[in-house]
Amino acid sequence: MTRPRVIVAGLVAGSLSSSVCLTAAQFTGLDVHLGNLYRTSRAQTRSISPENFTGEKGRGGMATEGTGQHAASELGQGWKVSPSVRIKAQSTFTLAEIKGPGCIQHIWMTPTGNWRHSILRFYWDDEPTPSIECPVGDFFACGWNKYCQINSLAVCVNPGSAFNCYWPMPFRKKARITMENLADKDMVLYYQITYTLTSVPRDAAYLHAQFRRESPLKQKGLYTIVDGIRGQGHYVGTYLAWEVHSPGWWGEGEIKFYMDGDHDWPTICGTGTEDYFCGSYNFENRETKRYQVFSTPYSGLAQVIPPDKIYEPGQRFGLYRWHLVDPIRFQKDLRVTIQALGWKEGGKYSQLQDDIASVAYWYQKEPHQPFPKLPDREGLDYSQP
Repeated sequence: MTRPRVIVAGLVAGSLSSSVCLTAAQFTGLDVHLGNLYRTSRAQTRSISPENFTGEKGRGGMATEGTGQHAASELGQGWKVSPSVRIKAQSTFTLAEIKGPGCIQHIWMTPTGNWRHSILRFYWDDEPTPSIECPVGDFFACGWNKYCQINSLAVCVNPGSAFNCYWPMPFRKKARITMENLADKDMVLYYQITYTLTSVPRDAAYLHAQFRRESPLKQKGLYTIVDGIRGQGHYVGTYLAWEVHSPGWWGEGEIKFYMDGDHDWPTICGTGTEDYFCGSYNFENRETKRYQVFSTPYSGLAQVIPPDKIYEPGQRFGLYRWHLVDPIRFQKDLRVTIQALGWKEGGKYSQLQDDIASVAYWYQKEPHQPFPKLPDREGLDYSQP
């Protein structure tokens, strides 16, 4: 008799559009969606927070000291004694250290201070350099240190400053997550990291995210989102924090994916910045004659600062595009660029010199190439509007 099968989809080994057939014996709980949510599994759910720093079973809420100690002094142990941590100025705090195999499924946090001065790093399987290295705001698609609601599948940002991440992050031996506070003042961080202890498929890749910033652009009219990726994997997302330095429309530039030996010419070439982010015609609302913000499961122009202006120098934009159902697959290498292109008189294109910061998200087999050195605090800082 043939065992029953169920069709499930996941981001880890492929994409939401890639169906994987699992027998009941094979199902581990790594990929959980509405289509298989009713199924039992041998996977074990754990969660790390300041109320349980190790995520151990039956060890939550036992703190007798912490940031809530004074408020709980009349109630005692078990009554929100340690809801957050204080990370000292210019120091690094380990948020989680997890022995695998397993998969991080959800991260929630709400950091204080300057979000560009708080650096998240993820290390998989005792690797010497991080696979994710990014200012916390940019990682959660809020690159301007100002609240912006994000309604997407991979990232949600909710009132008042709640960062949520749903990127599946499998690991085989170990996962370590740190937060570095570059600021001169202490920061307070509430956080929770929920994960499952389970077997990991052989073809599961590791999540990577790399931050870059150029102000002004090193090459007029051209910005490199990521390069130097080596190995097999798939590109799954782009976030841009873009400040324009010229009047007029700034988003004529094409995004280009150079993969598997491409040099002068890319395999994939877009038709315009707003097109890549799934918009059109300058993101302009034809009735209000202003930029129209939007936030959807896969893409968004979620932030326009200030919101009541259009085509003015100094305006700032936050844009995201998640390749959840259309990952960009590469076998050997990948480089991604985007043009900063506007208009000048006579209907001609104009190469721009804007301030662009980015986060590239991709899955790949380890080992990865070491990232370029992160900018120092001055290099991370926002320019004055």
